[in-house]
Amino acid sequence: MRTRQLWRSLTGRRWRSVQLIAVLFSLGLYYFKFHASQRSQSTTDLWLKQADYIPEEEYDLLLLERSSRPHAWPRHAWPHWRASPEQQRELNQVIKTALQSRSHGAAARGEELWSMRRDQVKAAIKHSWDAYARDAFGSDEYHPLSHRGENMTQSGVGYFIADVLDTLLLAGLTEEYTRGRNHLVSTLTFDQPGVVSLFETTIRVLGGLLSAYYWSGETDAELLRLADELGGRLAWSFDTENGIPPEMAVLRPTGKPFASLSSTSEITTLQLEFRYLAKLTGKLEYRDSVDRIMDAMFKARKFDGLVPIFVNAKTADFVNDTIRLGSRGDSYYEYLLKQHLQTRQSEPMLRSEYDAAMEGVKRYLVTVSPNQKLTYVGELLQVGHEEPLFNPKMDHLVCFLAGNLALGATQGRALSDIPPSQLSARDREDLILARELADTCMHMYNETNTGLAPELVYFRHNSAKTDSDAHFDISDQLVHPDGDILVRSGDRHSLLRPETIESLFVLWRITGEEKWRESGWRIFCSLEKWARLPVDGFSSLRDVTTVPPPRDDKLETFFVSETLKYLYLLFDGSETVPLTRYVFNTEAHPLPLFTWD
Repeated sequence: MRTRQLWRSLTGRRWRSVQLIAVLFSLGLYYFKFHASQRSQSTTDLWLKQADYIPEEEYDLLLLERSSRPHAWPRHAWPHWRASPEQQRELNQVIKTALQSRSHGAAARGEELWSMRRDQVKAAIKHSWDAYARDAFGSDEYHPLSHRGENMTQSGVGYFIADVLDTLLLAGLTEEYTRGRNHLVSTLTFDQPGVVSLFETTIRVLGGLLSAYYWSGETDAELLRLADELGGRLAWSFDTENGIPPEMAVLRPTGKPFASLSSTSEITTLQLEFRYLAKLTGKLEYRDSVDRIMDAMFKARKFDGLVPIFVNAKTADFVNDTIRLGSRGDSYYEYLLKQHLQTRQSEPMLRSEYDAAMEGVKRYLVTVSPNQKLTYVGELLQVGHEEPLFNPKMDHLVCFLAGNLALGATQGRALSDIPPSQLSARDREDLILARELADTCMHMYNETNTGLAPELVYFRHNSAKTDSDAHFDISDQLVHPDGDILVRSGDRHSLLRPETIESLFVLWRITGEEKWRESGWRIFCSLEKWARLPVDGFSSLRDVTTVPPPRDDKLETFFVSETLKYLYLLFDGSETVPLTRYVFNTEAHPLPLFTWD
């Protein structure tokens, strides 16, 4: 009896001690959270005060430095784009809104709606895959109107499946992913005769295999084996006198590769993939081969950071009389920044080259249309002459630049997580230009009858020499009577390209502005209305200015790999694939950041 009383006494004390400890712990946790919240609120209040500041003196120094550098073409008058005071104030408001959302600690408004829209994109991904799997499973390309597939080589190189694997995985389509993965590892062989594009095979197949390997948990040895085998066969193309590869690669190497003229963007858009493959396999020769290409590009003559669209493989010099950020030029600039980010900003030479290139873009290529005040990026022709010609033409491909500029300005961080004082005058200018270009790209969609953008457009442009419209036929205007966008008859087709949506995704992640998501939703609705087939997936379109638009018997793999993936991530509120931890290759395959040590 006495023993039981003693036990109850002891256990009662112990229980009260446990309760006391629990109460003290709860009070301590509350105290910590309260003061952490107070500190966070205090920090946010400080940042909000900084958001009203415009670094006018720093920006004037930046502009002075830009104008004082020697001109590549001293006899020519150039746009010299600069951010206006109104645009600076607008950016301040964007920053303040982002910081206020951070202060409130609330999730983005209407996430339930965006989740429903994300699921509609998921359904579109499945719709595309199901049509391909039914009619052309295992083929490199899909022709939805004729219900057939086509290979680029004797037995195919896994072009379609490898390119869409990580999209299936990220969208949660695990059964579809497993079927595609199993086909590749059990059936695909690269030991076959045939010639393939070095660039396209690297960004689509090699990039797709590497991304699928990572996102499946970095444990699928068969996917890595395929990537290593393909990388080894493609890397043979680098064995040239100057390390400059030809545009085409053979899968069964014989003899010595030879290149005379190569596309600038194609030989400088291999680096993310081969460098990550080197990291995974420990075969640093992969990295060294693509770094050798960049070393040659760094030494070659440039025009204020800008480069022509071809490289002489014998001399490793840039050739051709055209500079543009569209085809054959675009991803050279994209990969300067992304290589720097990929290795956690440990290679400053890459960032220096990128910054120099963007200085050249602002100095020579960016201008504003006279009526609608649309900011766009033109081209330079005859750059070998004393006075090159400015061509007011902008490919849809150029719309990648909006996202790239924003990514470079913050290194992928959201404005809500950055003290405004840490944004330099150049960072602010890049963000302003990014937003302006994205708005222009949306005009390319919104002003057509289908709500989809054509392959390229021309802008109304006042010639400095004649003070009149250059290369502008009002009969092809998209908006009458004073619209600034013209689409010529041969440029009205749409391959359902991803570049604008890519920029919308990056800008949404960085600025938090809902308007970028809403723009993406409008594009998706137009795709569903005009490009979707009842049971055969989606198809490219021949003329987006006509309703209904005539169709092409082709579905590019990048529609699923890029366009739908970026739409899915744009509508997804879970912060999947944070921009501070991953870098997207030019085919939208997200690869992790790493360091060489």
